[in-house]
Amino acid sequence: MRILIGVCLITLISCSVEPEPLQYGEDACYTCKMTLMDKKFGAELVTKKGKVFKFDDVNCMLTFYNSGEIDPSGFSHRLVVDFSQPGKLVDAANAFYLKSSEIKSPMASQIAAFEKKEHLDERKEQLEGIYLVWGELVTQFK
Repeated sequence: MRILIGVCLITLISCSVEPEPLQYGEDACYTCKMTLMDKKFGAELVTKKGKVFKFDDVNCMLTFYNSGEIDPSGFSHRLVVDFSQPGKLVDAANAFYLKSSEIKSPMASQIAAFEKKEHLDERKEQLEGIYLVWGELVTQFK
């Protein structure tokens, strides 16, 4: 009985569906295959089965997200890096996005994500950008 309980616990622990930290200088973008280098940019999708896809720029993530390879409902986590907190992954659907030609992202999306609206507002005038929400962003990269 103890062995059965132990096996069940190990199975439950090993099946967790959690994001992984982006490893800059090591991880490669799933879409473009470039090594993730700039900690102000990056994204991650995690399926409900636990498969993790890492991206160097939001446009690479959305190219894959909109590709139909996996139905969008099959993702348990959609994450983007907070431009104001380099390396920190935040929920993509709740993030605030700024699009500006002044933003030099790895794959030229010209998009920066922010966890908090006030952080976006602090940069909006300086970068002369426009504010986008998740739905607009997804549509823009279809």
